[in-house]
Amino acid sequence: MMKAAITTKAGNPEVIQLAEIPKPKSKPGWVLLKVKAFGLNRSELFTRRGDSPGVEFPRIQGIECVGLVEEDPSHTYEKGQQVAAIMGEMGRLFDGSYAEFTLVPLEIVFPFKSNLPWETLGAIPEMFQTVSGSLNQALEIQKGESLLIRGGTSSIGMLAGQLAKAKGLTVIASTRNPDKKKALLDNGVDYVVLDNGKVEDQVKGIFPNGVNKVLELIGTRTLKDSLQCIASKGMVCMTGILGNEWTMKDFTPMGDIPSLGRLTVYMGESKHLSKSLLQEFIEEVENENIKLNIDTVFTLDKLVEAHDYMENNKASGKIVVKI
Repeated sequence: MMKAAITTKAGNPEVIQLAEIPKPKSKPGWVLLKVKAFGLNRSELFTRRGDSPGVEFPRIQGIECVGLVEEDPSHTYEKGQQVAAIMGEMGRLFDGSYAEFTLVPLEIVFPFKSNLPWETLGAIPEMFQTVSGSLNQALEIQKGESLLIRGGTSSIGMLAGQLAKAKGLTVIASTRNPDKKKALLDNGVDYVVLDNGKVEDQVKGIFPNGVNKVLELIGTRTLKDSLQCIASKGMVCMTGILGNEWTMKDFTPMGDIPSLGRLTVYMGESKHLSKSLLQEFIEEVENENIKLNIDTVFTLDKLVEAHDYMENNKASGKIVVKI
């Protein structure tokens, strides 16, 4: 038997209930993991609400985790080996990481070696995959460019700021809260703009012709304004939905996208993350070259509180659950 936090039906955080259920049985092509920690993600909030297509309840949510191999029928990994699991419809079409054990497809398992605490490791997989994919694959950032991070105090935004600065970009980050300006500057960004839904004038006060790239983490609520912040041939990548809205009521491509401007999205999957890049990133964290912004660590029996904390935008960094 094992403990699991089960989303019993679509609804508010209280639909998540802690229960004791049978531990999953291993099967060919899948790996049974002993979960040690996992990060919470905005997409899990939408799944819990019933907004994710194809998800049936009850469901054990959780799209990522770190832990130890319990059983691998393929013998690819040894029992007790440190691994991460990420995406691949985990926590959506099959049960995910909100449990003491989870059974996941072999192809979404990534081995690593680290002495970092589990709560630190739990913050890494999805956050790193999203930031690396958004900046390098979608936006194709280059040294010397300017980047606006819309939603800069989120865990993704904070890490994106560090990685972009390390690559030699000039970074502007936005926040709605003036009290978080110092945290952004301490994180290494060059400029901070206060976001009331429109930042175009502030951005162009810094870069009159606009910025080269925008990482849009708020989503549809601010997308039109972000598009007006780019320079000629600039690009906006929508990665996040911090604004809690999936769709836009009105969007006119020939008007809302500036001439020669480009709009893309990043919806990363495990295939976008290499084993070597994950290990390299973990080592950078170990060597303190990268600082992870972990806001709060919850326990499995506090999943309701954790979801409420996430939904009310109380975090200034990654929310982690440690088993």
